[in-house]
Amino acid sequence: MKLKSVLIAALLITGLTPITASQAQVKPLVESFTFTPNEVELISANTNVAFELVVSHPFGIKNTSTQVTLTGPYGNTLAVTLTRTDFPINSFLNRVTFKGLLALPQNINAGAYKLSVAEVSNNSTAGYEYGTGDITPSKLRDLVGAETALLVRNNGELNLIYDTFVGPTHNTTLGIAYNNPSIYNNNYPPIWKVGEIYTPSKYFESRVSSLPLVVTTTTPAICSTDGKELKLIATGSCTFKVLTLKTKDYALKEVTQNVTITAARSKPELAIGSIATQTSKNLPKSVEIFRVYSPTGSWVLPHATTPTVCIAAGFFVQIIGGGTCTLQYQSEASNTYLASDLYEVSFEVTRDPQIITFSLPTSANLSSKSIALSATASSGGAVLYTTSTPKSCSIIGSTLNLLRSGKCSVTATQPGTSTIAPISESVTVMIIEMVGPIKKTITCIKGKKIKKVSEANPKCPKGFKLKSK
Repeated sequence: MKLKSVLIAALLITGLTPITASQAQVKPLVESFTFTPNEVELISANTNVAFELVVSHPFGIKNTSTQVTLTGPYGNTLAVTLTRTDFPINSFLNRVTFKGLLALPQNINAGAYKLSVAEVSNNSTAGYEYGTGDITPSKLRDLVGAETALLVRNNGELNLIYDTFVGPTHNTTLGIAYNNPSIYNNNYPPIWKVGEIYTPSKYFESRVSSLPLVVTTTTPAICSTDGKELKLIATGSCTFKVLTLKTKDYALKEVTQNVTITAARSKPELAIGSIATQTSKNLPKSVEIFRVYSPTGSWVLPHATTPTVCIAAGFFVQIIGGGTCTLQYQSEASNTYLASDLYEVSFEVTRDPQIITFSLPTSANLSSKSIALSATASSGGAVLYTTSTPKSCSIIGSTLNLLRSGKCSVTATQPGTSTIAPISESVTVMIIEMVGPIKKTITCIKGKKIKKVSEANPKCPKGFKLKSK
């Protein structure tokens, strides 16, 4: 009670607001930590950096000063003391500002300097004492690796030492935690053989998207490069570097690799057998087929490309319908062999035959306009009709429409089923246009009477005779 009374009295004397119960047991709050400028050029006349820290606590701040430590690119450090700006110092002041000024030495290394401020504690008259912990700046820029740092340039060069990329994944001794799943999951080592291509982006993870990975070689007779990929062209020792180039911001980052290139992978040949013709009786059914062994040391299992006829399942093929069953075989690539050529094996699954009965008249008069089509199949299945002469005739359902004179070809088809073979029958109808007889006119005479007769075979009436010309 005595401590609380003393505290309240002190607050009343200083003109500060008394503390409420809800303000008890809290850490000092860092309201802001800034430094100006946040980027410095060593060759300029002014290399001073001003720091300001604002911390608040309901019971006041204990510290009269704190220290900022700057850690450079090679572990070198600089330090500056920040002192309170209130005078005389009021330990019960709720909000305290610390300031300091650092004159950067002209001989320091260019680079990104990380900042850390020693912790600041609250006034112990609160009955407890908490610290802020180390204080660091908020994000200032998007420059990867220097988002919160003080940038020190020398003639514009930052020379930032940063892992702009990491890897390779095939070096398992590095113990790197990769962020990109496609890189992280690439656990297969490269194939160091003639004819292969090594792509660094598959094995190195970029950490700065604006900097492309570059590959160079000192053994171009063994492995050549276009700057993006490495082509393995001869047996021997290949020495190459994966790097990101130096820029105004980043220092050169490179990793040297030395590998032995051996003879090229070969393409294996597969011994492929045959499969006898099968019937469509008792479908579905499973048939054991020949086995294919690859020189790579594994069985090559088939893949069926005709799923309505058959399905491949290991060393068996399941037949589900009639027709042609086609299986494909191809061995996968390995560190020693390329993928094999694609082999195909086909066999027939015969279906029961059927008969179709279909006929049409050999000719039809255009004036009749249409003909009813009628065909039957021994299977009893529905028959479909098509024509290959759409200018002469058309088909709607089972009606043949006559369009103009000429040849009309009609095909009747029964598609079949999984166990019955399809069948078709084609017939041709000549569509003709009937023309009336040609009339002939003659002149008949009887005395002074003249009469003209027009018929296909005109004759003069009785008593008349044909007038001579």
